[in-house]
Amino acid sequence: MLNHTVLVGRIVQDPELRETDNGNKVTNITLAVPRSYKNINGEYDTDFIPCILWKGIAENTVEYVRKGDLIGVKGHIQTRNIELDDNTKKQAVEIIAEKVTFLSSNRNRE
Repeated sequence: MLNHTVLVGRIVQDPELRETDNGNKVTNITLAVPRSYKNINGEYDTDFIPCILWKGIAENTVEYVRKGDLIGVKGHIQTRNIELDDNTKKQAVEIIAEKVTFLSSNRNRE
């Protein structure tokens, strides 16, 4: 069996570091990844893919990456069931990052 994914996209918003109850650092990011083909209107659609980054990967990403920066994410796909406030259930699909590569920045750093 194989569960492996590689994405290259732009960060949708500035990442924020959080700490879990057991002390692990985590951040959630969303990557905007343009599709490699045009839709029926001749335009490229974009997928917005949620990614979870843990521990050192999360800390480094929060420190060095901002909204609009281009990054690469290597990881695996995870699904989980979520119960919403109205007691309905939904399945979430996320990427768990194993490696993040900083590819370019949209702004000048001081």
